[in-house]
Amino acid sequence: MRRYCLTVTCPSRRGIVAALSTSLAAQGCNITDSSQFDDAETARFFMRVSFVAETGTGPVQLRAGLDAAAREFDMQLAIHDEAARMKVVIMVSRFGHCLNDLLYRWRIGALPIDIVAVISNHMDYQKVVVNHDIPFHCIPVTKDDKPQAEARIMDVIDESGADLIVLARYMQVLSARMCERMSGRIINIHHSFLPSFKGANPYRQAYIRGVKLIGATSHYVTADLDEGPIIEQDTTRVTHAQSPEDYVSLGRDVESQVLARAIHAHIHRRVFLNGHKTVVFPASPGSYASERMG
Repeated sequence: MRRYCLTVTCPSRRGIVAALSTSLAAQGCNITDSSQFDDAETARFFMRVSFVAETGTGPVQLRAGLDAAAREFDMQLAIHDEAARMKVVIMVSRFGHCLNDLLYRWRIGALPIDIVAVISNHMDYQKVVVNHDIPFHCIPVTKDDKPQAEARIMDVIDESGADLIVLARYMQVLSARMCERMSGRIINIHHSFLPSFKGANPYRQAYIRGVKLIGATSHYVTADLDEGPIIEQDTTRVTHAQSPEDYVSLGRDVESQVLARAIHAHIHRRVFLNGHKTVVFPASPGSYASERMG
């Protein structure tokens, strides 16, 4: 029996859930998990359904069986095979904590993805990446050749067939053109001080101001730098007795966890764009299980 995920967005109306569940049941499908949200401000409805095709119905037939409901309710509807893995390109500069964390989670199956390439503007992590049998591409970026470098990056992305780009502390600003072309397919991670502490050494700035909470934010990348729709956030407490270096170390841990959770939500089709915001549904039972322990 194949497991599928159904994602739906449409104008809010009475009868949507009934129409979908009736159509799935008629095609021999059993719903195992379901989440929905009706946004009263935008009058938009969002739904994610995990189900099992108990009679072996394939995705083409399933989609055809849902066409009537899709037309009636003006749905944006998609069916995804839950066994299919997204192809991911990771981009990194010289801070390797997020990259190393993602490689570990990928290796044990906690992030069921295919890492098809790692791109960096430095050589620091070539050996780590190659040792994982992942293609490594060093593409230096300077002020004078940035358009050419970005064109090479896009060539790698296109040739790899990547579904998702992850900026694992990639310290270069992407062009508006690339952000628009890859809209909804680039995830970034950064500290959660914005807009308070911009620029260099944000943790030292926070230390000087005596903050009591530090954290991280993961979001979709848009042409508006660090202002894309937020997917995941978290914080950790700090005290007056800790140093700026402590802040950085604690921040690294939070960044790694937040980025991994954001990717997990995206690859399991739990994130829905809702204007400048997102709707993020809870994980289905079993989706955090790893194939092995280490």
